[in-house]
Amino acid sequence: MAGTTTWGGIRKKLEKDYLCPALRGHIQYYATSYDDGAGHGRAAIRLDGVEILRSDYYAYIDELWTRYNHLRSTTMVGRDSAKEAIDLAHANALDQGTFDQIVFYDAFSIFDNQSIEKSVVSENPLVRIFALLDRRLGKRRLLTMEESMERELHWVRMFYVIRMRAEGLWRENDVPEEPRCHRSHHFI
Repeated sequence: MAGTTTWGGIRKKLEKDYLCPALRGHIQYYATSYDDGAGHGRAAIRLDGVEILRSDYYAYIDELWTRYNHLRSTTMVGRDSAKEAIDLAHANALDQGTFDQIVFYDAFSIFDNQSIEKSVVSENPLVRIFALLDRRLGKRRLLTMEESMERELHWVRMFYVIRMRAEGLWRENDVPEEPRCHRSHHFI
């Protein structure tokens, strides 16, 4: 877990200290470790009690090894850097929205130890989500991010939409169809 911080401390910071006022009481963060002695677990973000983003150890490991084996058998042929392949596989899995509670904790640690400016443009999509929901990201800045959100990962972009709607800045007429949530339900 992030340093010596407990999950309760992380959750308090995310939901009370960092979360924008418009989403307080609506966004809940969830992470748990299974009691199997191996450190397996899952993490999720809920909107009004509905998990809109979730992933777990098993989905993450499956995606990680699938990508790793693909990289080693195609683009990584002739290279002996297994670490490079695993790092790339991890990044690809995370870009697909696949992670476990440890990756979630690591993302929080990065977010908690850098400025909001760095978090908004972080390479880690979970860090970018934490930043999009952060009270330090003002309405003016949110509005200026609209164009860059068109190039954002779908499952990160949905948190931009959630924040914009909560702040009363979303124009429903501008979007032909509501995007679907990642690995879960429709949102607002």
